[in-house]
Amino acid sequence: MQFTAKQISEFIDGTIEGDENAKVTELSKIENGTAGSLCFLSNPKYENYLYSTKASVVIVGNDFFPSQPIESTLIKVADPYSAFSVLLEKYNEVINQMNAQSGIEQPCFIHPSAKIGKNVFIAAFSYISENVVIGDDTKIQAQVFVGADTRIGNNCQIFPGVKIYNRSVLGDHIVIHANTVIGSDGFGFAPQPDGTYSKIAQIGNVVIEDDVEIGANTTIDRATMGSTFIRKGVKLDNLIQIAHNVDVGAHTVVAAQTGISGSTKIGENSVIGGQVGIAGHLSLAKGTQIGAQAGINFNITTEFKQWHGSPAQPLRDWMRASVIFKQLPSVEKRIGALENTISELKALIEQNSTIAK
Repeated sequence: MQFTAKQISEFIDGTIEGDENAKVTELSKIENGTAGSLCFLSNPKYENYLYSTKASVVIVGNDFFPSQPIESTLIKVADPYSAFSVLLEKYNEVINQMNAQSGIEQPCFIHPSAKIGKNVFIAAFSYISENVVIGDDTKIQAQVFVGADTRIGNNCQIFPGVKIYNRSVLGDHIVIHANTVIGSDGFGFAPQPDGTYSKIAQIGNVVIEDDVEIGANTTIDRATMGSTFIRKGVKLDNLIQIAHNVDVGAHTVVAAQTGISGSTKIGENSVIGGQVGIAGHLSLAKGTQIGAQAGINFNITTEFKQWHGSPAQPLRDWMRASVIFKQLPSVEKRIGALENTISELKALIEQNSTIAK
């Protein structure tokens, strides 16, 4: 595939500075740009690469003006990152169309009661249980298990090794990456008088709304009763644990190794960093932003507020505390010196008192 700078600029509503006929055949990072490649610059710390890159075309912001001569053709846009992401998506669509999959590979098992939509692909060694419904244009890769009475919408992509337990409900345009488990039992055990634990049956399900993407090796537990909800547009990273009856609000983003305990409700448009731990039965307001490795053990009622630390605190408080924490060794030395001075003064006062007597 080959495009000119002019064609690309029209697609992303950009303004060209340089050769509008510059040809592009591939996408690349700016530090790895070669002749015929297209890249973008949105982070100022990468600006130096612009003056040495061999990329034919670079997407930059409207407010960017180079401080040195450059060889590349520039396309100026309002948001370089978003513009480049649009191009990546279109490139991916073209590649997928070139490698389109359809039909049912063998060996695999599809229960006679399952309803399969149009243009569905099911790869070898997958298992589709009774009363499953799979929508049009959905692709199910190898070794996927889909449990009984599950509903999968249109244009979904289920990658190898995914396990979807009984009665799960998936909307349209959902992507689930390899080895993720949807609908496993919630962690529910009742302590007994003899010190043992009795398992509490988990009879609910998981509901995943439209336009959700879930990373590899993530687990989402079924509800004890009712449903665990992953709302529209949520993006989950790899290696996340979401417990029973959690409700993740629409368009929320969660980074890797985060754990969300049972029955917690997270407001829409929230951003949760990596390795965050959130206790159960909590409510987090809309637009909550939580920094990496934070611990949340209380309700958050203020919308669009940033929290850091463990236990978490407002961002400004955490920054002040961090500065003080870094100074603790020197503060300890100063306190030790003050204690020695006070001891010496006490000894001197006591000595002078004895002499006066």
